Amino acid sequence: METRIEQIMKKYYGRVIDQCTNEELFQGLMIMTREEMEGRKSITGKKKLYYISAEFLIGKLLSNNLINLGLYEDVKKALESHGKNIEEIEECELEPSLGNGGLGRLAACFLDSIASLGLCGDGIGLNYHFGLFEQKFENRKQGERKNPWITERSWLEKRDVSFEVPFRFFTARSTMYDIDIPGYGQEGIDHLHLFDLDTVDDNLVGETSIDFDKQDVAKNLTLFLYPDDSDRSGQLLRVYQQYFMVSNGAQLILKELEDRGYNVRTLPEHVAIQINDTHPSMVIPELIRLLLIRGVTMDEAIDLVSRTCAYTNHTILAEALEKWPMDYLEEVVPHLLPIIHELDNRVRATYNDKSTYIIDDTNRVHMAHMDIHYGYSVNGVAALHTDILKDTELHNFYKIYPEKFNNKTNGITFRRWLLHCNPQLASYIESLIGPEFKKDADKLEELLKYADDTAACARLAEIKKDNKRVAADYFKETQGLDIDPESIFDVQVKRLHEYKRQQMNALYAIYKYKEIKAGKKPVRPITMIFGAKAAPAYTIAKDIIHLILCLSDLTMNDPDVAPYFKVIMAENYNVTKAGKIIPAADISEQISLASKEASGTSNMKFMLNGAVTLGTLDGANVEIGDLVGKDNIYIFGKKPDDVIKLYETSGYSSKDIYEKDELIHELVDFIVGNEIIKLGDKESLERLHHELISKDWFMTLLDTKEYIEVKEKVYADYEDRAAWNRKCMINIAKAGFFSSDRTIAQYNEDIWRL
Repeated sequence: METRIEQIMKKYYGRVIDQCTNEELFQGLMIMTREEMEGRKSITGKKKLYYISAEFLIGKLLSNNLINLGLYEDVKKALESHGKNIEEIEECELEPSLGNGGLGRLAACFLDSIASLGLCGDGIGLNYHFGLFEQKFENRKQGERKNPWITERSWLEKRDVSFEVPFRFFTARSTMYDIDIPGYGQEGIDHLHLFDLDTVDDNLVGETSIDFDKQDVAKNLTLFLYPDDSDRSGQLLRVYQQYFMVSNGAQLILKELEDRGYNVRTLPEHVAIQINDTHPSMVIPELIRLLLIRGVTMDEAIDLVSRTCAYTNHTILAEALEKWPMDYLEEVVPHLLPIIHELDNRVRATYNDKSTYIIDDTNRVHMAHMDIHYGYSVNGVAALHTDILKDTELHNFYKIYPEKFNNKTNGITFRRWLLHCNPQLASYIESLIGPEFKKDADKLEELLKYADDTAACARLAEIKKDNKRVAADYFKETQGLDIDPESIFDVQVKRLHEYKRQQMNALYAIYKYKEIKAGKKPVRPITMIFGAKAAPAYTIAKDIIHLILCLSDLTMNDPDVAPYFKVIMAENYNVTKAGKIIPAADISEQISLASKEASGTSNMKFMLNGAVTLGTLDGANVEIGDLVGKDNIYIFGKKPDDVIKLYETSGYSSKDIYEKDELIHELVDFIVGNEIIKLGDKESLERLHHELISKDWFMTLLDTKEYIEVKEKVYADYEDRAAWNRKCMINIAKAGFFSSDRTIAQYNEDIWRL
């Protein structure tokens, strides 16, 4: 390996390893890794999966690829012999900006597992030049800037594949780029196909904001993931993006089917399409359109597509199920409208239930309805989520198609979230139970025999402390923040949304601040760590970030409080930062309003790395609790059925709670009290204060008091170190179920049948 790296460095840089910079070594290792992957054959099969998703949050790829190719240890040793550190070299890599939150990270884990199980399956998405945005904190607020990640030499490989995509006012010609996906311990590779447009102009976007001319679609189509849709032109741009993605995908699917020598009439036998959330839903009418062009009748085209497409629902939030006004589709893709009308007419002719129609009374097209009627599988992503879909949110569809509904609880790839981000823990686990858990995560259960071994459990705490030091150093280096590695790390990192209730965690921070100011100091220092981006047009979410950043400055700069309690927020939270923070966490905050989080996947990552969950009975928290037992998780808050009933009866009033409960009143008013107002923006803080009292749609105040009570118990329990370490061991031992390899094996067995 040393010779191989040396040859590459001499060839490209004319220098030996010792003389090369970390940046040059990163480029050289990327070249070597790409050559290794290009020398391997694509995984083939009689039937192929196409996983279509608007997001693929794949993270940095160098170490992940080296691990999957079985080269990581050899490369690490070869570099170490020259005094070079692979982790420092990794820092030179720009993280591909192709996703935002759990949806995109899940898609990335799934691609890894599809390849690792040796399945023939590729991803299809868009090649966003600037991703979502780069988050910059300015005046204790979120600022947004473009996030350029595509360099002259990157993991992207331009392919000789191109399609024409017809829009109403112009026709776009695409360019396809591939990112190779090697499976762990597999000889073959799969691919992520990303479509782009050569006419896109990066110069439309300035350096200090993410504003651009949203109407010049030929120049802006793939600039950003989820462009601001607070106006019509932004909403139309989303329709353009979605159609561009699915038209390219559908054309690629039929091209590859025909290239393999199969007749398009055998589509369901040789192709499975997974529609990841509603963004790719137009693949259904587009595939029908392309089959009609090939001479297939409407009846047969609809039948073929209905036996090829499967839909994953990722949300219980009605506003997240896309509904596009018909006039938008008329403006962008008029050629799809006759097909969409035909699909809707067939539903109307068969079912006398307006709630299941594709086109509603206000002339909006319900994407999820199209997916359910004209796909053969509908799956939720956690047991509770799927039950809620069946019983309430999609109940009318479940009555029609009970056989289509199934659950596939999400998973994460342990290669990324244990082997890569926590090598010390992975090495320790291997010393206890051997290496088989790397391939078969269920083997982690063998750690249970060490649950009562005090010394074995204490070693977990030592590893955690080392990871805390790494995280503390990282925050110091990147944001200039001083954190005590001896403190409890209490972490909530995820997309900023009111239903995830970062605002409730902020109310706890206010509670703890006031307690310390009153002289009640905690036994051990506490560091509360947040990390989140808010959608640029989501005003209240940005107000919550502003409050958290004000609390950060308040706690950091108060000499009475700082030694005991600090609030910090990771700037521009992404996969790389998650890899530093998650291994260091003691407490995993999963506090969404019960019945609103479809699954969650950070809860699985924290569990795998030995953090203990503090959460509601929501999403996959329910399954985590079932696996670890009630003594190894902290559950609080109203149950899903109670919450659903409160919505149905309009039985929740935040104003009542605010007016009747003295403590809640005090905490909420602190948001507009002198300490915060002098640090913050009065308008933003007053808006958030008003929202909590007058609306509070996701019932923050409903669970706040119990949350404070249970969180105080968590901190107290942490001081019984032996008992806490035992909880950590049990959480790691029971994490195997949440491997994405298990999830993908179930998708394949029940849905794709590759």
